[in-house]
Amino acid sequence: MRNPEDQRHLLAQAVLHVRSQRATSRRTLADVMRLSPTTAGQYVDQLIASGHLNENGLERGPMGRPKRSLTTNADVGWFAGIEFNAERIQGVRVDFSGAKTDSRIISLPEAVTPKAVIAEISKLITTLAKNATGPLLGIGVGVPGIVDPIAGIARDYAFIEGWKDVPLAQQLHDKHDVTVTLDNNLRAIALAERWFGGAAELADYVVLGPRSGFGIAIVIGGRIVTGTEHAAGEIGRWPWPDGGELHDALSSPAVWRRLAGKTKRASLPADLHSALATFADQRDEARAAIIADYARVLGSLHLLLDTHSYFLHGPLTALGDAFCTDIVTTIQTIAPSLQNKPPRILRSQLGDDAGALGAASLAMETWVP
Repeated sequence: MRNPEDQRHLLAQAVLHVRSQRATSRRTLADVMRLSPTTAGQYVDQLIASGHLNENGLERGPMGRPKRSLTTNADVGWFAGIEFNAERIQGVRVDFSGAKTDSRIISLPEAVTPKAVIAEISKLITTLAKNATGPLLGIGVGVPGIVDPIAGIARDYAFIEGWKDVPLAQQLHDKHDVTVTLDNNLRAIALAERWFGGAAELADYVVLGPRSGFGIAIVIGGRIVTGTEHAAGEIGRWPWPDGGELHDALSSPAVWRRLAGKTKRASLPADLHSALATFADQRDEARAAIIADYARVLGSLHLLLDTHSYFLHGPLTALGDAFCTDIVTTIQTIAPSLQNKPPRILRSQLGDDAGALGAASLAMETWVP
């Protein structure tokens, strides 16, 4: 006999399997959760009674009796997903079935304070609540820099002054009275690729995040790698040959400055994505040097991780598919051992709200009835 807390988590797992369509009937739910048909049926009956699942229609398999089809009830409530950096906050509203129903973005002023960021996040959640169906069920936040998701504390982010050991989960919980789940924003994006992007069937993949800095999120065996100090993936801190760090050369601002022939202190354009798009067809020494630098980094990563796919996110997606293709070609040139097994580098098909969608996925995955 399971205790009530275990029962709640098993019910939540059942919802996740139905939402992801890994389970579409009582029988497939029993199979995927390794439960007896009777036990799985009891969970389904309980979730139908609580309004979280619907059972309707007939799903006829190639053999055997027709089965009722299970779906989640989109109207039972919603999740807020928030992702931010030093320049802007992105928010989405996702219904209980995992469909995006609203998306918002607000810009942040220069030299914004941690207190102001938290206030703006709270305002954005309140805005998302307008015209929502059902109650707010949970908040997920993709936080830049180093995050302690267990304690709910944002530990460090270099691009917002004073952003140290911020108890973000508790502060948002106090304001909105729901469970708040934090993680690094790139790890949130890794969840977005699982739920909304190209990684639905993948157990091993990496998210590349050359944005204001440069980090990665690593998924191995279906689990996101966090590290002992929750700092796995901070490759932007790798020492770089010129005496700086990797993000000084390969972040999106650094790449734009290199392509545009600007100094390292040159002001950035208001829309970095659009500014980079103007260089999509450029073929010169500056681009070749950037490609070579990326090839060394990603070739080394691939020798270490041997993962299935790398999903490029951020403003550099504006450089087009050729940017990814040329990196792979160069890797095969500089790393002979990878000539016949090069990495698969893809521009993500998710939009600018990928981090917020991933944050909403955090909330969906941690929700319990």
